[in-house]
Amino acid sequence: MATPVRTTENPRGTDSNRMTLARHILESQREHPRARGELSVVLLQLAFAAKVFSHALGRAALAGQLGSTGERNVQGEATKKLDVFGNDTIVDAFARNELVAAIVSEEMTEPRQIACGTRASYVLCVDPLDGSSNSDVNGVVATIFGVYRPPRDVGAAATVERLQSGRDQVAAGYIMYGPSTVFVYTTGSGVHGFTLDRDIGEFLLSHPDIRCPQQGPYYSANLANVPEWDESTREFIRHLAARSDRAYSLRYSGALVADVHRILLDGGIYLYPADRRHPGGKLRLAYECAPLAFVVEQAGGSASAGMSSVLDTPFESIHQRLPFAAGSRDEVAMFDRFIRDRC
Repeated sequence: MATPVRTTENPRGTDSNRMTLARHILESQREHPRARGELSVVLLQLAFAAKVFSHALGRAALAGQLGSTGERNVQGEATKKLDVFGNDTIVDAFARNELVAAIVSEEMTEPRQIACGTRASYVLCVDPLDGSSNSDVNGVVATIFGVYRPPRDVGAAATVERLQSGRDQVAAGYIMYGPSTVFVYTTGSGVHGFTLDRDIGEFLLSHPDIRCPQQGPYYSANLANVPEWDESTREFIRHLAARSDRAYSLRYSGALVADVHRILLDGGIYLYPADRRHPGGKLRLAYECAPLAFVVEQAGGSASAGMSSVLDTPFESIHQRLPFAAGSRDEVAMFDRFIRDRC
């Protein structure tokens, strides 16, 4: 786990010399002399949406925002009231800045066109409320985002149709809403985490330069699905449980980001493989797998679809699914060997 920044507390209890997210983004921008600040604006708008959503989550039970809407999303999953609120919050945050051409969301069947001008260089892919089943029981939930810059003609706005793979991402991250609200992001130069100080309304640097350990003590997977997995995946899990040289402990919350966050900090492997019900995988590539893969790899870890790289997987549709394994390099490489050797 990253070493916390040493700080000096001021009389009001806030850290007077801790770096804010806004300052961190702007200082990172200065390292790229040709940068025009547009990506910085996109990231800061995501942070603004995170503050709005964090506040709403804290009051959801009192404001009648818990429970289902009675409808289902494009995935066929029950839609929570907070799913809708989270999606609307993200869309509203980018409605007028003319930098994001379109938003792809788990909660929308089709991309939402936002801007069409020549400055609209980005496509935002987002899961507004990962782990929504946890929201009604006061569990950890999150927002996952990937900011893509697809190839485009000079003078034209970006289009979703030009997205090729996760390699088109110029930034990615997640906002985790738990005991504290944590904003973790990368722009391709390391991974940094910020914790929301609710007293002053700012994200402050709490996890600088996150590095995923090369190996770790945890594995995270829904073992209720073991009967649905192929034999190579079942054998991998049995191998972890039976190892005498290094003990592995199971940690699984049912919230993708919460489980990946633990693996990112402490090491090990998160696993959501294909199964009989989802032979192509269950997690979505554009707004779940690829953004988290970008973060994990930038932190020195690895992300795999079993037989291929997550980030190199070609996009075929905006709601495309994929098997997913991510975490420490040693454990992910071990998983890949089990898959390859037994195919």
